[in-house]
Amino acid sequence: MGMDSKYFRRSAVVAGLAITLMGPVAWAQSGTASFPERPVKIVVPFAPGAGTDAMGRLMAQKLGEVMGGSFVVENRTGASGAIGTQFVAQQPADGYTLLLVASPFTTVAASLPTAGYDPLKSFAPVGMIASGPLVWATNLQTGINTMPELVAYAKQKPGVLNYGSAGAGGVNHLVLELLKAKTGTFITHIPYRGVAPAAMDMVAGQVQLVTGTIPALLPLIKDGRIKPLAVTSAKRSSAMPDVPSMAEAGFKGFDVLNYFALAAPAGTPTAVLDKLNAALNKVVLLPEVVARFKLDAVDAMPGTPAAQAKFIEADYRAWREVVQVQNLKIE
Repeated sequence: MGMDSKYFRRSAVVAGLAITLMGPVAWAQSGTASFPERPVKIVVPFAPGAGTDAMGRLMAQKLGEVMGGSFVVENRTGASGAIGTQFVAQQPADGYTLLLVASPFTTVAASLPTAGYDPLKSFAPVGMIASGPLVWATNLQTGINTMPELVAYAKQKPGVLNYGSAGAGGVNHLVLELLKAKTGTFITHIPYRGVAPAAMDMVAGQVQLVTGTIPALLPLIKDGRIKPLAVTSAKRSSAMPDVPSMAEAGFKGFDVLNYFALAAPAGTPTAVLDKLNAALNKVVLLPEVVARFKLDAVDAMPGTPAAQAKFIEADYRAWREVVQVQNLKIE
């Protein structure tokens, strides 16, 4: 009887241990299968009405339709996107708070010591959404028609050309620093609060050069008020087929893309990330979404979380190198 009693107690302990070990796994599998059970928040770290905000709302709507759940956008602005980005990094790693990632995610982290997050360690990638180039443009008063002419002018007259960016540390600023580093030129950087005021000052002759997204500058280009010189990518953009790429303009290895992606706090379960990724890949290839991308001059980028991780790492490290080579001090 004693032996049976000991055997029973030992069996009970083993069975209990098995239940304890299997319980979280079973719960995780069940939780993943039913995800999302409550609204998923997509944090856009920029103001309502901006291009990133519009992309975030498009993704929220379509992910909700594909996954049969509720996705809502929350704008948390400030510090060139760092405030909202920091907020997401500090949220529970359960897939219910996501970050709409755009180019400042890597450029700000690369250029600002006070960014407060690590794009490689603070987040788990969900997947890329889309990407497209910026376009170099100048006003008509310069008489410059090509990128080689621009570089030649800048070498002949260092510091005479003024360049307006959307703000210090952003992709519009760092793409200038990349050009300067590759060509050994000096062009004066003047930061603005957005591309629009910089572009209008270029039309007025206050600055001679800007880069911006194609949709931001295309109306001025079509009106003949500014001259496009090249797109910042290695290949031409279908939105501006007559404008050469940087490679065609003679600048090999110059490939800068304005991009969008989704990320979650580091430690988010792989099963949740995979489920979100599968839905996102469906969303970015929906005909109505592809049509919207065309209007925004970006191309869909379906792929795995691992592919996003590789893209983000390469982008971040490239901008870190530019910041170091140019010895940029941005506060």
